[in-house]
Amino acid sequence: MTNDLLLNIDKVHTTDLGVIRIKRNLELDIEDVVTWCRQKIENADSISKRGKNWYVNVDSIEITVNSRSFTIITAHKKKPANK
Repeated sequence: MTNDLLLNIDKVHTTDLGVIRIKRNLELDIEDVVTWCRQKIENADSISKRGKNWYVNVDSIEITVNSRSFTIITAHKKKPANK
């Protein structure tokens, strides 16, 4: 699966507030959130583009990345589907 997001993985970044938001939403206790997210993106189960954002699904989380700036906007745990 090759797309603009994977081709530009080295451009993926986030803001200081983005780091705080991602750590809080995913309950992460790591320093380098961007590297962690890049690794998740590279091992994604699925990557789709809707509107101006990429949506990366991997390991029961969804990472949202702006498709023009390659800024990680947010990441959150996916809720389990009701059975």
